[in-house]
Amino acid sequence: MDTKYYLTEVDKIPESIFCYHNLMGENFIESHSHNKGQFLYTEGGVVHIKTDSRTYYLPARHYMWIPPKTKHAIYPNSPKVIMRNLYFPLDAMTSDFYKNEAIYPINNLLLELLLYTKSWNGDVTNSQKNKYAIGIAFKALLEQTTSKSLHFELPHPKDRRLVAIINYLNKQIHEEHLLPQLASKFSMTNKTLYRLFKKDVGMSFIKYYTKLRIFKSLEYLMNSDYNISEIANKVGYNSLPTFSDTFRKIMDKRPSEYRKSKGVYLES
Repeated sequence: MDTKYYLTEVDKIPESIFCYHNLMGENFIESHSHNKGQFLYTEGGVVHIKTDSRTYYLPARHYMWIPPKTKHAIYPNSPKVIMRNLYFPLDAMTSDFYKNEAIYPINNLLLELLLYTKSWNGDVTNSQKNKYAIGIAFKALLEQTTSKSLHFELPHPKDRRLVAIINYLNKQIHEEHLLPQLASKFSMTNKTLYRLFKKDVGMSFIKYYTKLRIFKSLEYLMNSDYNISEIANKVGYNSLPTFSDTFRKIMDKRPSEYRKSKGVYLES
């Protein structure tokens, strides 16, 4: 079942649970939405999920919940990325958990159940009693076993000036950028640029820029042979300890620890 085909199939049977496990290759999935809620888990790399308002960075061994009717596009950063998707019908009485897009770490119970479904493809209906019961239990466990959501996302800028600045930061991520020099380059005062970040994306320049660098480093950690020091340099850090400490504050583990988890479940 190819990517474009499966997108047309998800909602064909409104009451079914739809399953899709696939190696992404070089593909990206264009902006679309479903009437069903989507559980998206990835292995082997980082996936960018772009909604109308922000870009999420979904690292391996985490999952994202995407509520019904949420427009989103999906961009894998590596041809090795595997996506595991389960789509669930939701009723009007569903809890707030299923109404909000968010990223969570996956726990062992959910992971074992998810891998149990890896041979499933397409619709699972209530006439398939055993499969359907497992699917419904999986959906309930998402809410019951969830931990705190992780803020692995950055809001999209709306102001054209800030769009240009953030595009520049992305292209020159290997350099260190300080607010005064950045303001000067784009013919602004320090105060104007500071206020622009706060007003448009709701966070300071430092916070936005720091998260951008760390999220970019995830891609190098998962899909390259660069050592940690080289990766630090590639996202503009001259100090390895500073990079490692900053990474831990955002990702809750050191970059070396994060890299050790690479590919653990790829052969499951």
